[in-house]
Amino acid sequence: MARIVVVDYHKGNLMSVERGLSAAGADAFVSDDPVSIREADAVVLPGVGSFADAMAYMRESGQAEAVVESVRAGRPFLGICLGMQLLFDRGQEGASCGEWVEGLKILRGSCVRLPSCGLKVPHVGWDDVSITDRGERLFEGVSSGSHFYFTHSYIVDADDDEVVACWTDYGVRFASAVASGLVFGCQFHPEKSSGKGREVLRNFVHIVQDCEQSRHLEERKGEGLS
Repeated sequence: MARIVVVDYHKGNLMSVERGLSAAGADAFVSDDPVSIREADAVVLPGVGSFADAMAYMRESGQAEAVVESVRAGRPFLGICLGMQLLFDRGQEGASCGEWVEGLKILRGSCVRLPSCGLKVPHVGWDDVSITDRGERLFEGVSSGSHFYFTHSYIVDADDDEVVACWTDYGVRFASAVASGLVFGCQFHPEKSSGKGREVLRNFVHIVQDCEQSRHLEERKGEGLS
């Protein structure tokens, strides 16, 4: 059974994410320990709150380095809401005027404030997504137009639209999910999004299980076993 760590950096939604992953067939557990992050088969970074506060805690605790090492080792990663935003190079939230806060730098781009465009910010509630080809794995069995639950004031501005797994329109079009190799992110909260959200979590667990199966097969080949 795939062991998936839900990173505890004190920014919320941990237990509901853990339950969702467990229901999808994973051995999910919550930890703030960098060693546990490095040793897990996959990492989920959930959260709500400030980009600056989250990065400050993760750097001080050693979690940021552990997450980056896990991704570089080829282990699957899922960022949720703030966790998706932290994947990128830099963010505005919590920075001094005209400055930026450095992110995890796993994906290229910035986290910027959602323009109001006459609509209420933060963007809270159910909204639909338009799934791209990049989103085929994470959204398998989920159709474009499906609704997910959002609550956010910031969005990611990716340098390359090729990483966008789905789009959502809320005055402006923004990336509501991203995917690059085994790195995934959702601006919405799958753990709060009923059946469709459960499908997304289930798909991520299946991706992790497939990776583990492939790894074990390679190990057996290396040992000369059939």
